[in-house]
Amino acid sequence: MKQKINFCKSSDGVCIAYATAGRGPPLMRVGGWMTHIEHDWDSPIWKHWIRELTREHTLARFDMRGSGLSDHEVTAQGVEAWLQDLEAVANALGWRRFPLLGVCQGGPVAAAYAARHPERVSRLIVFNGYAHGGYTSDIPKSKTEEARALEAMIQVGWGRRDGAFREIFARLMAPRESGDQVAWWAELQRITTDPGMAARLWHAFHAVDIRPELGKVRTPTLVAHVEGDQMVPFEMGRALAASISNARFLPLQGKNHILQQDDPGWPDFVAALRGFLTGQSSDQLDLSSEFQLLTDRERSVLQEIAKGLSNPMIAEQLSISPKTTRNHVSNICSKLEIPTRAQLIVKAREAGFGI
Repeated sequence: MKQKINFCKSSDGVCIAYATAGRGPPLMRVGGWMTHIEHDWDSPIWKHWIRELTREHTLARFDMRGSGLSDHEVTAQGVEAWLQDLEAVANALGWRRFPLLGVCQGGPVAAAYAARHPERVSRLIVFNGYAHGGYTSDIPKSKTEEARALEAMIQVGWGRRDGAFREIFARLMAPRESGDQVAWWAELQRITTDPGMAARLWHAFHAVDIRPELGKVRTPTLVAHVEGDQMVPFEMGRALAASISNARFLPLQGKNHILQQDDPGWPDFVAALRGFLTGQSSDQLDLSSEFQLLTDRERSVLQEIAKGLSNPMIAEQLSISPKTTRNHVSNICSKLEIPTRAQLIVKAREAGFGI
């Protein structure tokens, strides 16, 4: 599979780079500042995300103004400018209605767009997002001071091949990862934007406040947040979900700001995302008492079993190991007291799995 890179003009003339890949219904991802649509394609941080998001959809991604392949010499930064850029990409693609996935700083942008354009957003997913940043009201003073300290460090340490800031910032993004991923985060600093623009973006992200918009969101919404995220505190995600009518909140186990394939929360996120995008949730399944014994992860495995997939195929589909898949299948059969796979498939399909 290959991606196709194009450019469009935002309403103020800024050139925005966007990429599309995959086949199927549309899915728009709104990212933050640490993206580069060309280099992210094969990166150890993003490639499993891209593989998953293009599995059944045509995925569109774009670089925020001031970074990546988009124009770097820009004047306006902030929610209003970012909303214009999102609109420009959607219009260039000719997408009239689509699901919207906002990651980190892209979360408030996606939520604000859904509030203002309910006719265009079919479903809203926010991953590790927030409603207001460190330079707004109701933020503890210590958090504001921390944000200002990091802004000052960005201005002097951003993109350097060595130094304390390189390690500090990378470890905030990936506290449990190996040195090669830390090195990749550090390299991404250098190629995405320069120190001055990075500091401007950091300031703009912390000036975000979309709380007045959240009450207007009527789009079906899934808010997922990693419990150990060091960049955006877990409580910020929970508060955002609580401010959107009928939003589902999904806590995820892990510490990485961007979930990695071996993080415990990754299979849960994948299962929830797939069900949410297809419009099928546990509420739509016949979850009698026996099926309620299953965990969310086991239900996602059962979905694939009901489709007739083998264990190796399920492992590839859910981005988990074959051994983990076998263990899940064994646990499912034990909990449901079903001795054979054929009987399990019949029982699962009767309950609505695999549709």
